[in-house]
Amino acid sequence: MNSIGFSNEKYTEMQSAHIAERINQFGGKLYLEFGGKLFDDYHASRVLPGFKPDSKITMLKQLKDKTEIVIAIKAGDIEKNKVRGDIGITYDMDVLRLIDAFTNNGLYVGSVVLTQFEDRPATLAYEKKLISLGLKVYRHYRIPGYPSNIPFIVSDEGYGKNDYIETSRPLVVITAPGPGSGKMATCLSQLYHEQKRGVKAGYAKFETFPIWNIPLSHPVNLAYEAATADLNDVNMIDPFHLEAYNKTVVNYNRDVEVFPVLKAMFEKIYGESPYKSPTDMGVNMAGYCIIDDDVTRAASNQEIIRRYYSTLCEKRKGENVDAAISKIELLMEKAGISVADRPVVAAANIRAEETGRPAAAIQLNDGSIITGKTSSLLGASSAMLLNALKALAGLDDPIKLISPNVIEPIMELKVKHLGNHNPLLHVDEILIALSIEALTNEDAAKAYAQLPKLAGLEVHSSVILSQVDTRVFKKLGMNLTCEPKYENKNLFHM
Repeated sequence: MNSIGFSNEKYTEMQSAHIAERINQFGGKLYLEFGGKLFDDYHASRVLPGFKPDSKITMLKQLKDKTEIVIAIKAGDIEKNKVRGDIGITYDMDVLRLIDAFTNNGLYVGSVVLTQFEDRPATLAYEKKLISLGLKVYRHYRIPGYPSNIPFIVSDEGYGKNDYIETSRPLVVITAPGPGSGKMATCLSQLYHEQKRGVKAGYAKFETFPIWNIPLSHPVNLAYEAATADLNDVNMIDPFHLEAYNKTVVNYNRDVEVFPVLKAMFEKIYGESPYKSPTDMGVNMAGYCIIDDDVTRAASNQEIIRRYYSTLCEKRKGENVDAAISKIELLMEKAGISVADRPVVAAANIRAEETGRPAAAIQLNDGSIITGKTSSLLGASSAMLLNALKALAGLDDPIKLISPNVIEPIMELKVKHLGNHNPLLHVDEILIALSIEALTNEDAAKAYAQLPKLAGLEVHSSVILSQVDTRVFKKLGMNLTCEPKYENKNLFHM
């Protein structure tokens, strides 16, 4: 466990060099549509062990003197207060978070573009807010007949109506808080305006997944399909690449479907298309940096199972995800895996059956499995976590890391003064108590020192955990799954 299957150092070097080559290919100006997450790409780090969540930023920092960032946000997402599910903040707030993150990493953010712009209250207020913060803001409008009416789109009444985004550096990275924000349309609009100004500029796309130069049925690519099951993305052989080069490579349905339109747009703007296939547009080098295929296959299979449990829990919470569940079940069948291939599942469920109460299990790097049960003082997740820390510290199981004299007053505080109905401590509260106990208790100090070793470990709970506990496990870097059921029959759950 925790074996390395991907060379992060090779990746950042190769990726930076390849993007620099693509800039030169187009005479020194490239608009790069950046898909996926620039920060905190934990999906990639889970399926490609060794990939660091900030790898893309590290790569861009190697090109920082040539790079500027443009962030796209769709006006409709502002009006709807659309929320990023992974971090729980609205898209409009995430734009500010991204700007801070880029700036703190020494990258230049040139502007924000409001795509599919309409004169609506929330959008206008947000535009005013960005301007008051000293940011350059541009408007791109909804184009009738997009993307099929190419003569109109590639005209002064189509792309020509959009604001021209003033940029000053060779590499312009177009990114966004999430999918469907208008990144590609922003790039193509800029190509049109640059051409009108006599500037030769190019377009390329950077998506980590699917990885084009590994097999279609490779678990890494199947895991991407599982991660996007709700979007109904499908990995497929790129038929345009096969026809042009007689080579089999992997792309996905949306890029393949839109490529004829893009090719026609390129021909309208440039006079000819610089690309013969959607795969040609990509610049992803990740496939060349897999150094242990068996490790990445095993990690990706685990990710598929995790996505399955996550989607089952969404269904239990009332989401309409039946199609996504069916799709992931097919992917599991294709990969030849089942929930039985996740050892912590059986361990947690067996412990729950034995005790008649919620239970949890964690698998350590040596393959051993530690469980935790619900008691009068500790919830199952807290008990499991303390038991795991004891095992990692080489402490005997009967040792109590936190005195009941410390836990009981906190439980009383929660119920009597803070209005909680459940007195059991959340995982973060247990860790705070452990950190305090560690000041005077040598065993607690030894256990507390093991916290960094929890990152990457697999955890399963026999019930859906609270949002608080789920967030703590995520912050610790642990891979959590839950059975799709609640501890009680309440309709409202925090």
